[in-house]
Amino acid sequence: MARRLTSIVIAVWAWLSGAVLILSVVSLLGYVLVNGAGSLSLHLFFGDTAPIDALLLRRQVFDGIFPAMVGTLTLVGFAIVIAVPVGLGAGIYMAEFATPRIKSIFGLFFDILAGIPSILVGLFGFSVAVFLHQHLSDRITPCLLISALSLAFLVLPYLIRTTQTALEALPRQIRITAPALGASRLQTIGYVLLPQALSGILSGIILSIGRCAEDTAVIMLTGVVATAGIPKSLLGNYEALPFFIYTVSAQYADQAELMRGYGAAIVLLAICALLFTLATVIRHRLADHLLYGTR
Repeated sequence: MARRLTSIVIAVWAWLSGAVLILSVVSLLGYVLVNGAGSLSLHLFFGDTAPIDALLLRRQVFDGIFPAMVGTLTLVGFAIVIAVPVGLGAGIYMAEFATPRIKSIFGLFFDILAGIPSILVGLFGFSVAVFLHQHLSDRITPCLLISALSLAFLVLPYLIRTTQTALEALPRQIRITAPALGASRLQTIGYVLLPQALSGILSGIILSIGRCAEDTAVIMLTGVVATAGIPKSLLGNYEALPFFIYTVSAQYADQAELMRGYGAAIVLLAICALLFTLATVIRHRLADHLLYGTR
């Protein structure tokens, strides 16, 4: 009787927790959509600049969020390209090559790194930019490259841990089949283990994309500028949607300007949803190709 009562309590608590979570997400999205839907227009994206001129980079957009959208996508792309190879390699090492002692030491280090506030990562990136400016080149200042490196450093623990967990969760039967057929350790990892763990690894990459797209504390110290325009190089300043939303909500002059901030929030959510969808499609395509040889 006691076990049955405990099971009922756990089930009810689980359902209530799920309901609260869903209600919170729906309420948040509904609030943003209700307040920002009316501001979604070409003027929000391009201001007074003709859309064709903005898209072809003929004229700079000063009062629209188009440069911030381009800057956000560029920043996330570079950060993920930098972080994924390092995170994947470190995760494979932790799961397949590290001794128990090294796992415990590095695991503690990665857990501490994951808990560091993003503002400290931003300060670290700013310090690196100042050091390079003073000792390497006067051209190096807080810029897109420093922001991408800082964000890559921020999401590395998530990538490492998800890769490690996905590989360690594979059944032992999968691990011993390929060596029994004569495969080397590297061949087993590349042709058997990684394809089987691909879903979990790409889930970590998807979470990292969202983390990079929404962070404000890191980029506000490492190169983002309110009116920088389209980023011209990796060593230049740039605009980003999280910083635009932050500045508008902090110092809006009237209600219409605040509504532009809500509209930018909707666009940021849409970009994140698009990136998540793209990553999910890639995950399924890669899984099919690696496991079944299909295209």
